[in-house]
Amino acid sequence: MDYVVAFLVGGLICALVQILLEKTKLMPGRIMVLLVVTGAFLSFIGVYDTMLELFKAGVSVPLLGFGHVLMDGVKKAVDEEGFLGLFTGGFKSGAVGCSAALIFGYLASLIFKPKMRKK
Repeated sequence: MDYVVAFLVGGLICALVQILLEKTKLMPGRIMVLLVVTGAFLSFIGVYDTMLELFKAGVSVPLLGFGHVLMDGVKKAVDEEGFLGLFTGGFKSGAVGCSAALIFGYLASLIFKPKMRKK
């Protein structure tokens, strides 16, 4: 049942983003930033953890989850290091995910040969 819930919630988030893309003049990069900021805000006000318990991977996989990871890292770093944690917490918590994306992207580029689009 967890898979069904994750699929439905993740699909709903993707559908809302698609509506934003088609009905507004927002560029995809701005919508991605909006999702990350929304995840960070929901984490800041304490709602994201409840959503994570209910919807599991449905809310953790989209960019909302990345915003939560950044905010969670900042909260922990501020508790441990004080003011400097504002600047280091997001980097420390997001480093593994970003590194994995870069490494696996590079490995995929070695395995698969991309074709250039013809204009």
